[in-house]
This record gives sequence, C-alpha cells and structure tokens, in this order.
Amino acid sequence: FLGRITMQKGPEYFVEAAARVLKKTNRVRFVMAGSGDMMNKMILLSAQRNISDRFHFTGFLRGKQVYEMLKASDVYVMPSVSEPFGISPLEAMQVGVPSIISKQSGCAEILTNVIKTDYWDIDAMADAIYSIITYPAIYKQLREEGEREVNEIKWKYAGQKVIDIYHKVMHNNN
Repeated sequence: FLGRITMQKGPEYFVEAAARVLKKTNRVRFVMAGSGDMMNKMILLSAQRNISDRFHFTGFLRGKQVYEMLKASDVYVMPSVSEPFGISPLEAMQVGVPSIISKQSGCAEILTNVIKTDYWDIDAMADAIYSIITYPAIYKQLREEGEREVNEIKWKYAGQKVIDIYHKVMHNNN
C-alpha cells in the first residue's frame, strides 16, 4: 500500500486482506507506506489482528524512496474507495510490479493486466495477493504484460481520442 492513509484510499481493507493472507502463509510481509489521519487506527488494527510482526509502516515517502519501495515489492495493492484515476498502479507496473486495484478507481477503466476487486471485497483481495505471491506463472504474466501495457499508455494517444471525438461530434452536427 502506497498512498495517503485516509478513508478514500481504503487502508483498512488492505490490513484486513493482509490478515487473511497471513492465515495461509507467514512467508510474506506487508508495507503501508504513507501518512494520513487513519495511520494510528491502522497501526492499532494490525495489532488487533495480531499481524504487527509482519506489517510495516514507513511513514511518508517521496521521490526516490517511492521508486525504491515499489521496486522492492512483489505486489502493489490500491484498495481505493474513491479514486478519480490513480497514477500509483501505473508507477508500480512500470517497474514490473503486479498490481491489484479497486474496480472503483478510474484507472480500472483503462488497465487490463491487473487484478481488479471491489474495494470492500477483502477475501477477493486476499486471494489475489496470495495467488500472485504463490504462483510464479501468475506473477510472471502480470509483471510482463502489465509492464508492456503501461509502457503503451501515452498522453498523445489520450489526446488524439479527445480530438477524434470532437471531430465526430462536429461532423454529426453539420
């Protein structure tokens, strides 16, 4: 998890999914990188779920620290309740990190080589995390195809789509 630790970003769903994964295997560590008004609640929740020894809170990261954290990760999870777009999964995918995103995020509309779950479905999120860390073929496919996909996303393509729609609308009105 990398982002503001606020209600909008769904940090409690990440903690709950982590607790479920840790019931299946203890060969995994979870990191919540960022800061926000729910940080103390998340620290308490990880203690209540008895996963504090496998759960790390880094505080706010910036610049190279963000890149290094992503690069050191096996999976990136964005369980956002509300996310107009969400750049962070793209950043994770650029460095070859398989990503799990909420269906409610704007980037879910354009990304295909990610696993999408409802933000509230902690069982599906936990299953996705477990699958990526357990099955090398899933990890490899999401890593390679995700990196390829995100490298094909260019602002000029998005801009051209807008121009094409504009021309179509103008042509239909004449």
